[in-house]
Formats: sequence, structure tokens, C-alpha cells
Amino acid sequence: MIPAAFDYVRPQSVEEACSALADAGDEAKVLAGGQSLLPLLRLRLAYPTALVDVGRLAELQGIRDESDHVFIGSMATHYDVVRSPLINAECPLVAMATATVADPAVRHRGTFGGSLAHADPAGDLPAVALALDCTFVVRSGSGEREIPAADFFVDYLEPALSPEEILLGVRVPKLGPGWGYHYEKFHRTAQSWAIVGVAAAVRRSNGSIEEARIGLTNMASIPVRARAAETALRGVAITPAVPGETNGGADPVRDACGDAAADTSPPADLHAQPDYRRHLARVLTHRAVLTAARA
Repeated sequence: MIPAAFDYVRPQSVEEACSALADAGDEAKVLAGGQSLLPLLRLRLAYPTALVDVGRLAELQGIRDESDHVFIGSMATHYDVVRSPLINAECPLVAMATATVADPAVRHRGTFGGSLAHADPAGDLPAVALALDCTFVVRSGSGEREIPAADFFVDYLEPALSPEEILLGVRVPKLGPGWGYHYEKFHRTAQSWAIVGVAAAVRRSNGSIEEARIGLTNMASIPVRARAAETALRGVAITPAVPGETNGGADPVRDACGDAAADTSPPADLHAQPDYRRHLARVLTHRAVLTAARA
């Protein structure tokens, strides 16, 4: 199909982009890599009055070390993130999850910030941002502000961005030594959306789990933290040698992960019903936590 008519603006700075968005009103859209927005336009599921193309703004690009966190510019591509030595060393969960996004063609064009600002609960990165307690840095004509990941995802495809705001980038905390990470994803084909995904970060101490952070993909209209499972895992011994192996029939990690789907409201669609997604959340959380604990 052919998209509906719209105005096209290519600003030369972030300030110009914010001004263009303010002038265009609530129906304007930011165009970054276009891997999520362009299909919506083509299918006429989105009708923006204007597209503000930020693809060439140097201020939104780059990945840099900023002491206790890593700053990822919103226009960094998925490929940039996966290949970054800094991210692989300091924030490996981000690189792991990003490597599973779609296919190589999409990863070379799609952007880290665009994927997060799209706020699709079936996307891989929102759950990671939530699990790691990332901070979103945004700017408008009235100034700059920071939004915690817990407050950024408001509803389905709805981020906490006002119409004139642009996402500058994301601050990812460095969790430091003692942490293990894993992203576990169940999907029909290599390029498809996750039916359920689990982002796990686990801090170990003396053979037990001292702290766990778990983000769930596609288990509600926004990404969710598996808080009940996180609480249940605290202090649990890491007994199985590999995922799926038990110790005399007992597996305390698996038992604790039985709470992974608590307080979720998974969708029903052609790919899975809510009860199946809850089952997957428990199984995949068990796998992700064990793998992270033994990383």
C-alpha cells in the first residue's frame, strides 16, 4: 500500500528537530532507522501529518563511557551496539538481546533508541532496559530531562515522550563484577517477534543468588519486571550444573521461577494464548536465570 500524504522535515540539529515537532503538533512522528515506522505507514496504520528525519544528527549517535554507566545514543544502530567492545564488556545483556533483534538487514538500519521509543512490548530491548534500570535522556524546546525505565513505557506503543520531545539516548548502568547475564527468547522463526522473552541479570555470592533482575517481553501491554520471582530467588542456592538438570529431583531455582508470571496480563493472539505465555515465562525465566547464574 501507499502511505498517506505527510510533510517531510530534515533538521540540522536537535533544537531544530524539537522545534519542527512542536510546530507540527501531536500527529508528527520522528523518523530514525524506519524499521518500525515505515511498515506502519505503508499499511496505513499510522497517519502522521509530518515526519521529522533525525537520521543525520551527529548529536544522537555514538556510544561512550561515562564513569558508572554507558551512554548509547538513540541513533546507534543495533549493529553498532552488538559490535561495541564497551557494551560487550560493561553491559553484555544489552548486546545479547540486541543480537536477537530481527535479521542482519534490520540490525544494520534499525536504531537502538528507535526500538525503545517505539515501545512495543514484544520488542526485545524494552525488557532489557527495565531489568537493568536504564535511564532515558530526552530533550524538547524547554530543556532536557531524564526518565527512569520503570516510567518510560506507559502503554502499548506509547512511551512517556511528549509530542515535541526527542530521545537523545539511554544511560545503561554498569553493574560491575559478580553479575551474570542472559536473554532467553522463544519465537517461531529467527526473524519474528518474541512470543515470550526473558532478560535476566543475576548477582551471585557463595554459590547462591544474592540478587536477580528479570524483565519480561510480551507478557503485558508494556514490558514488566518479574518482581515476585526476583524476591523468591534471593538467597536460593544455584544447584543444577546446566539448565534442566536437577539435584536429586530438587531444583530450588526452578521452584522460585514458578512466580515469574505473577501479576502479568499476557495477550492472546494467533501465536499463543495467555496460559501458554505464562507457562513459557516460567520455563524461560528458569533457563535465563540458571544460565546467568553460571555465566
